[in-house]
Amino acid sequence: MNTLAIIGIGPRGLYALENLLLHLSNANKENEIFIFEASEQSGSGNVWHSNQPNSNWINITERALDGLEARPKIAYGSIEIAAFPSYHNWCDFSLKPFENDQFPPRNKLGKYLNERYNSIIHSLDKLDTFQCIKSEVQSIDLENQKVIIKTNNKSWLCNDVLLTIGHQNTEISEQIKDWKLHIESNQSLVLFENTYPIDQLEGIKNNTNVSIGIRGFGLAMIDAMRYLTINNFGNFKVVDAKTLKSEYYKLKDQNIKLVPFSLDGLPMVPKPLNENIDNWYKPTIEEINDLKSEIESVSRKDNDTDTLDFLISPIAKIASRIFIDLKDKSVSHSYNKNEVEAIILKWLKDADFKHQLLQDENITTYNLIRNYIDMALGKSGITLDFCIGQVWRHCQPTLYKSFSHAKVNNSIIEEVIALDERSKRYSYGPPIESMQQMLALVDANVLTLDYVNNPEIKLVNEGWLLKNSEDEASICSTMINSVIDSPKLLEVNSSLIKNLLKNELIQPIHSKLGIETSEDGYVITPKDMEDAPIAVLGRLAKGSVIGVDAILECFGSRVENWAEFYVNKRCD
Repeated sequence: MNTLAIIGIGPRGLYALENLLLHLSNANKENEIFIFEASEQSGSGNVWHSNQPNSNWINITERALDGLEARPKIAYGSIEIAAFPSYHNWCDFSLKPFENDQFPPRNKLGKYLNERYNSIIHSLDKLDTFQCIKSEVQSIDLENQKVIIKTNNKSWLCNDVLLTIGHQNTEISEQIKDWKLHIESNQSLVLFENTYPIDQLEGIKNNTNVSIGIRGFGLAMIDAMRYLTINNFGNFKVVDAKTLKSEYYKLKDQNIKLVPFSLDGLPMVPKPLNENIDNWYKPTIEEINDLKSEIESVSRKDNDTDTLDFLISPIAKIASRIFIDLKDKSVSHSYNKNEVEAIILKWLKDADFKHQLLQDENITTYNLIRNYIDMALGKSGITLDFCIGQVWRHCQPTLYKSFSHAKVNNSIIEEVIALDERSKRYSYGPPIESMQQMLALVDANVLTLDYVNNPEIKLVNEGWLLKNSEDEASICSTMINSVIDSPKLLEVNSSLIKNLLKNELIQPIHSKLGIETSEDGYVITPKDMEDAPIAVLGRLAKGSVIGVDAILECFGSRVENWAEFYVNKRCD
């Protein structure tokens, strides 16, 4: 009987286990299965943990979670694993197209994932061929094509291993290293190297007379902002249900100041208010099929292309058609479709390209946020960049599926990923309410946007001195790093990944990217070595695959392909 280990049972590991059992059942096979999960809650992982505070919100509409489909009943060996409902059926979701989209707390989805996991384990625990190990894996070695898995005090021998370990910390930047040395010499200063788990900030949320710097201006910063300000001193209330305009009311004075900053100071762009408005940006089936064909014409055969035209040209065609169809909903203009398409191509190729159809980013950050909120509400003229960002979001699933494992040179893979990352300011944007809350905090003099754009930072005895281009200064005694590490394999500092790299069992597809894998998920080892029985799904494979960060990608075809390949080709 073959032995398989799955290391990491978050959402992707959960779906891998489900698909493994489903394919084993269909093939009338059995397997010895070990699963390793060090965190206290399996199925959800740390990102979706059900015990995290309500202030951590999902940034994908609950409507879009229809991709979390039901699990069928599975007859496996001597046991029966009960069916489990889809997410929408589980929470009895219902929403009309004109109603405001909902963005629930992440702990709600975490509860669903944990219950879905427990419903499997309830049955699997009856088998002698299944074991759940609540320990962190320290190393993986290969001997005679057998995998040796070691924790702190025990080892296991397996035929195959699947890594679904999600986000891994990387080596800290030189800036953070300097900051760590700075606080060592001054015990009154506080530095949080990571935003999560967010309840580590509990000790400072009710402090008074404190200025808190936040490195980063993205989704993690918004989580920290909300957690710190829903406290004993104040809270938010929505004062207009149609626009989600919010106020921050103070129960008593706290005198706290939040000071976010980033390299470019550009804010996240909120998603459209509801399905009706979101549909303004939705490509037709024919357009999506054309996009798929254009991408696969390059990605599915050995290709020496040196441009991104195969991607940006079809997207520019779609976005220009949609922008023209917006008519009086867009900013006023007299351009035709071909002219708009040419402008889009220039902007996709050059982030610094300026045009009257694009949002002017030189206005104040407050007004920039307000403008994007009005566009998301469908209240004001939609700029071309907002339109492109929403169209890109609708095209992302096709891009992710069609371009993963592309047979192009590594520099093109890096460029595609970089362009997709650039789009995420729009496509991975937060709810409107999050940005209304940010403006409410500015109005309440709790948060300042005066230093968001790459301030000069000096380390002083009192903490961190931030100075902006107007020569204004602010001193923070506490600093939070809300910048999430990108998955650069060679910079990951976990003992497991370092061990795999040392033993040459994994290699990056590019020095700036993740593990190189084949379409079935198995790692591609150096040419002078035998193929290793190690598969990797998820964030660490970024480069071979793209779109690994989205929750719906955890329940997608890549996991299904791995399970089918393993059962049919690896499991005798």
